[in-house]
Amino acid sequence: MEKKVLFLSLGCDKNLVDSEMMLGMLAERGYSFTDDENEADAVVVNTCCFIGDAKEESVNTILEMAELKKSGQVKALVVTGCLAQRYREEIRKEIGEVDAVIGTTAIDELPAVLDGVFDGKTAERYRQLDEKPLTDKRRIMTTGGHYAYLKIAEGCDKYCTYCIIPKVRGPYRSVPVESLLREAQELVDQGVKELILVAQETTVYGQDLYGHKALPELLKKLCRIEGLVWIRILYCYPEEIDDALIQVIRTEEKICHYLDIPVQHASDSILKRMGRRTNREELTNIVNKLRREIPDICLRTTLIAGFPGETETDYETLLTFVEETAFDRLGVFPYSQEEDTPAAEMPDQIPEEVKQERCDALMALQQEIAFDAAAGMEGRLVTAMIEGKVADEDVYVARTYKDAPDVDGYLFVQTGRELMTGDFVQVRITGSHEYDLIGELEDESAE
Repeated sequence: MEKKVLFLSLGCDKNLVDSEMMLGMLAERGYSFTDDENEADAVVVNTCCFIGDAKEESVNTILEMAELKKSGQVKALVVTGCLAQRYREEIRKEIGEVDAVIGTTAIDELPAVLDGVFDGKTAERYRQLDEKPLTDKRRIMTTGGHYAYLKIAEGCDKYCTYCIIPKVRGPYRSVPVESLLREAQELVDQGVKELILVAQETTVYGQDLYGHKALPELLKKLCRIEGLVWIRILYCYPEEIDDALIQVIRTEEKICHYLDIPVQHASDSILKRMGRRTNREELTNIVNKLRREIPDICLRTTLIAGFPGETETDYETLLTFVEETAFDRLGVFPYSQEEDTPAAEMPDQIPEEVKQERCDALMALQQEIAFDAAAGMEGRLVTAMIEGKVADEDVYVARTYKDAPDVDGYLFVQTGRELMTGDFVQVRITGSHEYDLIGELEDESAE
């Protein structure tokens, strides 16, 4: 009898790619899938543990699924991903309903492990963290089919003092160009029109395999894929952005003029304590260079508020930097004290309420910047990708090149015409609401 799996994917888009690979492997093994816990024979939870909130969400999800197992509603419960890698012993010891835990480099063993659980066997599966990344695995897309994430590397060598990723994902390992091109072609053949390149850091792609940064070369080859319309690049460390990368973004039409550049802070002393490899002047210079070379570029960043030792002066420096730089998109997180990281042992930890206050103030400032920028878009003509339709209304949800899925704003397009998800349309902006834009189809706006 066909067994049904409820698969829960938590955390980042890189984790989502792992989940899609695991779904593909389970499907090849004969498993089917359900979103209804009442129909599920097994539950797989792919976890995250990057910061405290993510860890809490993962633990709570496992506990919730453990109740289904305890009641007999599901027969198997498997935990994979970063939390499984980091806390394998604690999970098995504290949550007896968990049948198997699988580390980040052993996810290809999931089908066999799940088979074994149904035969009454428990399991732990881990491999060395320097294992080569999985390649050439069938994926079952969970993003709707019109866009997909392409994970170009695994792990990280930066060792920022606040980050646990190198300990749960291992050193930086690039996926060979040939494998990425095959995967990209397969995704486009399935209808994908936007590829979003992700890794813990995309900018040093290929250094380990080819002896030089090969992201520009990869981008040029991806641009040759017929049917692919947009390529978006996330997670570019500022110190690694060079002229070759800027040139390919500027000259290749398929590459969105959009970069996610996680800068984390702007105070030189805090950047040094974080183990970052830039200072404020260098950050300002790279932002100015990108805007000079690619005038319509959209820049997104993330910041950490309340890092250990952050003084009022450091915080004011960060506020001033945000105001002066006016990033198009910006997210702020209160510092999360993660065990087994150098920052967790640093003196002068900041009280939670102070971290949150600083976080809120930074976001309030960014809101003003973002809302003003959105209002300034009125009257402009933009290309947009249709994401879906608002129920019971003649309104479609869309994204411009300035908007990455799930993290940025949307464009709401009113039209009586029937559009399909993944369609590209020309939209005249007629207004805005906070982070979001409002518009109408260009050939209708003149009517």
